[in-house]
Amino acid sequence: MRAHLSASPCASPLSIRRATSGRWPKRDRPSFDRSRLARLRLRRRLAEPGSLSGDGQRGRDRRCPASGARTDDAACALDSGPRRGVRAPSRPRHGGHHAVIAIVIVLLLLLPLAEPRLCSLLLLLDLLQLQRVPRRRGIHLVDRAEQRQQSELIFLGTGTSEGIPRVSCLTNPSKTCPVCTKAAEPGNRNRRRNTSILLRHATPSGTANILVDAGKFFYHSALQWFPAFGLRTIDAVIITHSHADAIGGLDCLRDWTNNVQPTIPIYVAERDYEVMKMTHYYLIDTSVVIPGAAVSALQFNIIKEEPFTVHNLEIIPLPVWHGQGYRSLGFRFGRVCYISDVSDIPEETYKLLEDCELLILDALRPDRSSSTHFGLPRALEEVRKIKPKKTLFTGMMHLMDHEKVNNELAKLMDTKGLDIQLSYDGLRTPLLMMQARLMAYLS
Repeated sequence: MRAHLSASPCASPLSIRRATSGRWPKRDRPSFDRSRLARLRLRRRLAEPGSLSGDGQRGRDRRCPASGARTDDAACALDSGPRRGVRAPSRPRHGGHHAVIAIVIVLLLLLPLAEPRLCSLLLLLDLLQLQRVPRRRGIHLVDRAEQRQQSELIFLGTGTSEGIPRVSCLTNPSKTCPVCTKAAEPGNRNRRRNTSILLRHATPSGTANILVDAGKFFYHSALQWFPAFGLRTIDAVIITHSHADAIGGLDCLRDWTNNVQPTIPIYVAERDYEVMKMTHYYLIDTSVVIPGAAVSALQFNIIKEEPFTVHNLEIIPLPVWHGQGYRSLGFRFGRVCYISDVSDIPEETYKLLEDCELLILDALRPDRSSSTHFGLPRALEEVRKIKPKKTLFTGMMHLMDHEKVNNELAKLMDTKGLDIQLSYDGLRTPLLMMQARLMAYLS
């Protein structure tokens, strides 16, 4: 055996010492890794009779288990640098998803005794679905859950119908409006367009862009924020009411239906649909369109004051008053409640606002309410009544200086424990979306 090892061109001094003494000297004892062990085994196999012999004659054709190459090529590759050995297949894991099922069953049994809504149960249900997805090396289950559940809100507009800055303020020789003067500066947060949000709803099958309102300034908002945030499609539009600052930009959707996607579904209350028959008659009755003219291709869906589903997301209408006798809608998706145009909230709507985590609420001006909108004092009263975890005000006019009002609102966290701030155009708010229908099941 000693003669064979010493004569073999593949034998190293360490291997000869190991064969003669029966054990490794302590100072020479190597720490084998898998790749080196695989190389040594391959060298021994190459040194055996019938393989590549020491004099360079080719024996029988064998393949390297690591690379699949011929043994002579594999030997050269191994001599040129370290290579990884063939990883042994891992043993199958059993019982992972069974444990999750057992935990879910126990929670369901304890459900009558527990909190009405258990966010942890929803997360466990999501993890249960993820157990069926094969794990890849280096990807953790938590990362997959965050990737699947991550949604976000993008504020496309947070101002009034006329927008900020006002032309009349900028052309006033006395320059008495500091907010509009600031708003004219690039990137200033006092610059506000018509109130509108876009929900980028993440689902297991992809992302759906759900737009709430398309007002007069919608195209300008989209021109700025769609490229900035990587948005392209509009998968649905939900209308709060039929004023120009909510539907004035429907005609601009032609850019999407002509160049990006064939149609866009519109979800609107019947009373507002009747108004659209007059203001946007050519979008509803396309028979009046001149042949060859390219108009927005819209699919109108009438909604009632009851939950409806858009791209697997259950949306709950929040009926409110937007002036005397004029009905407007807010919307709830998961634990996010959005009310952009409101002068009063009916008592029955407060029940739909329970357990709200993020409230986006109308706040027109700092001193008082108008006949159609909440002012800051009334909006603060409603926040104390609804008790959300966080509140963002929207629909501000040019009397609301973003920095000054936010500084005052920040003091409420220290004195009253209220987390309230003004929103601004381009604000992105990440959301952990909980399916409303699952929440309804837990209620």
